[in-house]
Amino acid sequence: MKYYTFLIICITLISIKMTAQDEIIPLWNKNLPNYKNTNEIEKVENDDIIWISNVQEPNIAVYLASKKNKSGQAVIICPGGGYEGLAYDIEGIDIAKWLNSKGITAFVLKYRLPVSKSNINGTLSPLMDAKRAIRQVRYYSEKWGIDKHKIGIMGFSAGGHLASTLGTHFYSDSEKVNDDIDSISARPDFMALIYPVITMKENLTHMGSRNALLGKNPDKKLIDFYSNELQVKEDTPPCFLVHATDDDVVPVENSLNFYQALKNNKIAVEMHLYPKGGHGFSLALKNGYLQTWTDRFCDWINGLENMKLK
Repeated sequence: MKYYTFLIICITLISIKMTAQDEIIPLWNKNLPNYKNTNEIEKVENDDIIWISNVQEPNIAVYLASKKNKSGQAVIICPGGGYEGLAYDIEGIDIAKWLNSKGITAFVLKYRLPVSKSNINGTLSPLMDAKRAIRQVRYYSEKWGIDKHKIGIMGFSAGGHLASTLGTHFYSDSEKVNDDIDSISARPDFMALIYPVITMKENLTHMGSRNALLGKNPDKKLIDFYSNELQVKEDTPPCFLVHATDDDVVPVENSLNFYQALKNNKIAVEMHLYPKGGHGFSLALKNGYLQTWTDRFCDWINGLENMKLK
């Protein structure tokens, strides 16, 4: 009986290990930039979703594709949450597991939120963490069996704003160089933006995200800087966009205007618009043919090498 109980425990532990992340890597081993000590405590709630707020220790959770199926591609995932929290499972863990099933190694980014009291300047922290994440993945790419030229960023909602900010602001550095990792390029090789916040302009943005990131009375220069449809350049990476036309949280014009900006700059872009789906549909497993957006992404990422890219 004791042997049987022990065997069940071992099997359970193995099962947990197989469904959990392979590793969690802190983004900053020392000298966390733009940080001050406060009494704020990171909070994790697990009700309908895993919701993380007051992030104090940003990191990436590593989800390795199986060795046999590994494609060499990698995606860093930015969960959404209006820049006030992170929908960590439905726009993070679940996405990583799906990508693994397609041979893609995935990393869920737990980034600092601008509303945290532990920031010196809250506006800067999310992009700092996103840049550090892609540099870190590139730095350890050989260890994880990744092609360092096939590392992209994926973001949902406000996480889509962060991902598109990385794709259009990867050249701007406000943090000090801490180590060899910080000398590596932060340019993603591609972007995948799912019902993303793109603009900070009042008539089209998600005001909750804007207020959290920029404050309630930002000046025009700051609004324009973080309106990513205005920041597309010739070296912006190729992009995949998904949005529902009936999204009443983040207007579909965010994706439409970004698509137009990419097209105007001759950046390879593919966009899929669906009539129904609303906001926050994640994998859309209960939304009919909307769930096929994941198939469209796989078609797109597998065809990247055949595109004429800059």
